[in-house]
Amino acid sequence: MGTALMLRPEREALPAAKVLRAECKTRAAGTLRQKTNPIGSFHPAVARSSLLLCACLWIPVAVAQKQPAASQNPSVTWRSPADINPEDYAGIETCSACHQEEAQQFSKTVHARAYPASAKFGTGCESCHGPGKAHADAMMAASTSQEKMTAGKKLIFGFHGKPAENSSHCTFCHNTSQDQSLFGRSQHKLAGVSCEQCHAAHLLLPNQEQTGSQLKVTQERFFQIPALPEETRWLHESLLKQKQPNLCFGCHLTVQANFALPNHHRVPEGFMKCTDCHSAHGTLNPQQLKKIGFEVCVTCHTEKRGPYVYEHPALRVEGCTACHSRHGTVQSHLILRTESRFLCLQCHVNPQAANVPHGRLGFQTLGDCTRCHVTIHGSNTNQYFLQ
Repeated sequence: MGTALMLRPEREALPAAKVLRAECKTRAAGTLRQKTNPIGSFHPAVARSSLLLCACLWIPVAVAQKQPAASQNPSVTWRSPADINPEDYAGIETCSACHQEEAQQFSKTVHARAYPASAKFGTGCESCHGPGKAHADAMMAASTSQEKMTAGKKLIFGFHGKPAENSSHCTFCHNTSQDQSLFGRSQHKLAGVSCEQCHAAHLLLPNQEQTGSQLKVTQERFFQIPALPEETRWLHESLLKQKQPNLCFGCHLTVQANFALPNHHRVPEGFMKCTDCHSAHGTLNPQQLKKIGFEVCVTCHTEKRGPYVYEHPALRVEGCTACHSRHGTVQSHLILRTESRFLCLQCHVNPQAANVPHGRLGFQTLGDCTRCHVTIHGSNTNQYFLQ
């Protein structure tokens, strides 16, 4: 029954819960009428059955974990071209005469509807590629001449330049959102990564993920959420060329190897995304984290946030990564050492120090420190985290 409820959609589980609660109420009313004594008091069996029925009324409905949706798209304002010369623009009709597949895919994106109705030129394909009339005229005049066709391709911007130049065509419009405000100092830009290497204005290769790393995590084969059609995924995930995390794994192979370890965050399975913790467009935090320190972790691990009367200093100073791995380890709970007591001894090493209440021979040789210090993340009752 537990498995059936877990796989049942939310919209079907809720009515079932209402029926269950209504039936419990009916049974409770009948039981009370049958077992009430003449003076109006209740039999002990009635009290026990009433408690059981009350617990039944509050049975939580199990709902399967949902796929994380893409973050809300930032506000971006379309900008008219800087070189205002309407005679240099051909229009999207001219472009689609040759580039039919690109134009068809482009028409499905938000870029095709980004410009106002009053715009007369610099829209559609030319909003990214620049003026295209010279290119179109040269390609039509080239006929079958390969040299003239090669020369004609150079008359329009094809995103074959340097990364900074390619990105400048995107940031010309994508500069009014806080999400891209720090792209100029991001690690991706400093590493020579431009926008079109991750995003595609028109997706032409549905199986682009095959060009990435072929390493498959074992857990991904056993635990995986249903995949969306490639075009649907592309339109709903910020026009990314591939799904996360495959797109990120194309460069971050070391991180992919960490996610292949037995204990890891459920990123390969699709329950989490790289952008849940990191911002690909740059932040002021290390590792391009969206939030500073442990705030990234407690976004999901809310029970560890606190505040507590007695804080664990390592959590506030170094953050969760003082004890846990970000991506994956071979140890349980993503800890950095084979045994958790060895992890504690990294800081609590000097028997004479204030942070080591045990004597030199007082440490246990077997087991973990958390056997006694159970509330290691923080406590409201005991300064040694004993309860």
